[in-house]
Amino acid sequence: MEKENIHVGRTLSVLLLGAFISILNQTLINIALPHLMTDFNMSATTAQWLSTAYMLVNGVLIPITAYLIATYGTRSLFLSAMLFFTAGSVVCAITPNFTIMLAGRILQAIGAGILMPLVMSVFLTVFPPEKRGTAMGTMGIAMIFAPAVGPTLAGWIVQNYTWRILFIMMIPLGIIDIMLALKWLKNVIKPTFPKFDGWGAVTSTLGFGGLLYGFSEAGSKGWGSFTVICFLLVGALFIALFVLRELRIDQPLLELRVFRYNIFTLTTIIGAAINLTMFGGMILLPIYLQNIRGFTPLQAGLLMLPGALLMGVMSPISGALFDRIGARPLAIIGLIITSVTTWEFSRLTSETPYSHILLLYTTRSFGMSFMMMTIQTAGLNQVPLQLASHATAMSNTMRQIAGSIGTALLVTVMTSRTTIHLGDYANAITSSHPQIVSMFQGLSSMMSAATGLPEQAGQALALQTLYGKAAQESTIKGINDAFLVATLFAVIALFLSFFVNRVTKDKNVKVLEQPPKELPEQIILEPSRT
Repeated sequence: MEKENIHVGRTLSVLLLGAFISILNQTLINIALPHLMTDFNMSATTAQWLSTAYMLVNGVLIPITAYLIATYGTRSLFLSAMLFFTAGSVVCAITPNFTIMLAGRILQAIGAGILMPLVMSVFLTVFPPEKRGTAMGTMGIAMIFAPAVGPTLAGWIVQNYTWRILFIMMIPLGIIDIMLALKWLKNVIKPTFPKFDGWGAVTSTLGFGGLLYGFSEAGSKGWGSFTVICFLLVGALFIALFVLRELRIDQPLLELRVFRYNIFTLTTIIGAAINLTMFGGMILLPIYLQNIRGFTPLQAGLLMLPGALLMGVMSPISGALFDRIGARPLAIIGLIITSVTTWEFSRLTSETPYSHILLLYTTRSFGMSFMMMTIQTAGLNQVPLQLASHATAMSNTMRQIAGSIGTALLVTVMTSRTTIHLGDYANAITSSHPQIVSMFQGLSSMMSAATGLPEQAGQALALQTLYGKAAQESTIKGINDAFLVATLFAVIALFLSFFVNRVTKDKNVKVLEQPPKELPEQIILEPSRT
């Protein structure tokens, strides 16, 4: 195959636009769910499938992206992914009912599931290890800025216009990116046409799909639910079968031997812990702001905006620092900041000032900006280029699962601890405490006098008021307990980050000379200009 001259700037612009659009889309839907429930007359459980199905398709597709990249090449695969995504946006924008909208979300997820591993593989291909920090930092603008800006943008649109605009605006963006890809994008990765592992695809789909669905349902149904247990067991079984098969065949769907590289394995674990901490915080804070404190979706989104802007600015800076000093100092600094601020979030009250929460979230985002891309890049730098697509697929799969686990785990902690705290309040308010009885009688009399109702009705109002206050305080304490668990995972990641050694250029070459097994060479086309 002849080498194609590629323009690095144009190629990366096309890829980054596609990544930004797909990630932005993923963060918009949650704000619109209440309005969709009203328009389509459906329950919250049914509406949640618009997010759950999207996540499941993403998780199932990611493991097979290494095969797709090696078979179809950069240009064809990117165009296919963007066509799927744009077609899905059209379906969602004009949908008359929930069923058709779910089909549109699945089409979007097919495109998005292919895009991110493809973009990361191209970045690893075009840039040598000593320049990947800056490059991946630039990519981090799309990966970090989009999900943080999404809630603010969606809150404003939904509050003032219709939810359909969230999907309508994706259509011209997708078309523009497709046109730019047709003009500028060329094959960066040489296709090697590996044999398709059908059984690997089946077992990975059932395995990762089962695990992701089980974890996603645990947050609402509880870990003891029959459905959750069954899907987790089925997922674990098929994951085990998938691993056994991939280790035995010559051309695996997903090369598990990437875990032979110690820094890659370590950074994958750290990245999973970071994702668990981050995703958990992203769902806990909106619950506190909107359900407990009564802030609007737009106010909750605006609180996250300064942190998003800061992460967008810091991402390329941290990438440049990574090229100079490596990942370990950045990870340690970032995780110390993240651990402290996450712990501070475990001390929320019903009167915590908005400005204090804003400062905490912005500082936490500053810490996250040092490690979101640098940790992943440090691990991928150790892996030889012919395994790059497998390594990015594995890294993204682990992060997807960690995000799902984090959401389910922390929501479960919040729910269970809220119930326990509410029970403690109920035990405290008994007739055996004369002071509480006296306060309750005084509140009852005040309610009766204020409303002009009989004393018995005043007692009922007082009891209802007390229960509401106890439920609110119990929920806040449950959220605080969940943030404590998130802090624990951040501290674990901090401890592991001390062992992240820098993979120098010479060491990387040595690794390339001794790959874990013989694989078809996936040679990268060198750029002729920048």
